[in-house]
Order: sequence, then C-alpha cells, then structure tokens
Amino acid sequence: MALSKRRLSQLESVIKQYRQDFYAVGKALREIRDGRHYHKLTFNSFESYLRRRWDMGRSTAYRLIEAAAVIDNLSPIGEVLPKNESQARPLTRIDAFSQRRVWRDFLETGQTLTAVNIKKFVSAHLGEQKTKAAFREVISTDYQKAVRAMLCQIRIAQNDGWRKTSQKTALYWNNVMKEKILWR
Repeated sequence: MALSKRRLSQLESVIKQYRQDFYAVGKALREIRDGRHYHKLTFNSFESYLRRRWDMGRSTAYRLIEAAAVIDNLSPIGEVLPKNESQARPLTRIDAFSQRRVWRDFLETGQTLTAVNIKKFVSAHLGEQKTKAAFREVISTDYQKAVRAMLCQIRIAQNDGWRKTSQKTALYWNNVMKEKILWR
C-alpha cells in the first residue's frame, strides 16, 4: 500500500511540475485513471479527483490522455512529433496503424506543423477512406510524385512571396492543366 501511495505522489508531482507538458501529464493521468490511484486519496471517481485536485474537467483530462497515446504510437517512427495536445488531437480520430501512415504522409507534404494544418489533413484522409480503394487504383505512383513536386514548387513560390514565379502565372498553368485533364 505504501508503494502505491508513493507512486501516486510521484505521478502527481509530474502533473504539478509539467502542467504545460501535455505528454507527461497525459501519461500520468492515464496511469492514475487505469490504476484507480485516485481511490487512495478517498475520491470516488476519476472525474471528482480531476475536478477537486486539479480543477480540470473530464474532457480535458481525456484529451491529454489520448494525445499522450498518439505520441507513444508515433514515437518509434520519427523525430518530428506533434508539439502540443491540439496538434495530436486530430490523430486521435483514427486507429493506431493509420495514425503512423497519416503522420508520415502529413510530414511529406512539408506543411507547417500547426493544429489547423494537421486537422485539415486528417479530415481529408478520413474523407478519402470511403473511396480509397478506387482512388488508389486510378492514380499511379508517378502521377502522385508529380503532384507532390508541383505542390512543393507552389509552396516555394509562396514562401518566396511570388517573386520568382508570379501567382498569376501559377494560376494560368493550373488552368492549362485543368483544360488538359478535361479535354477529350
């Protein structure tokens, strides 16, 4: 019993010390919840423990716990990870295997690491899942590479302030491509 109280004390000190570190707090909260350690402090439920001990709502705690699980899942595949809970949150909507694949794909786009960009990317992925099989059969790897290269050039031009390639010219060539695709 003394060992578990000591462990609870350690976990709570993590929450105090790292309140801004979503990953450490999420892991500590998960262990407190899963081990039902809050009972040692005579709290009847995890929710009452959160509210009274940390002035934290249930949804906030569960978002932190889920975000920590995303980081645990993504850690083996790379050095670049979501930097905060709001960046990890969109990935909680998909299964662990898909999280890794979607995260790799997101990083390959070169988009800025923001919660909004990640959310849009995951939403697009979820929308594609309905027709994924047919979609992949129709688009070749070479075509996908060409599109990614073009998107990379657009991003370079945007970052350059459209000095080397004008926005008007980029839009013109976009229309040319559209006409070629629709031409019969």
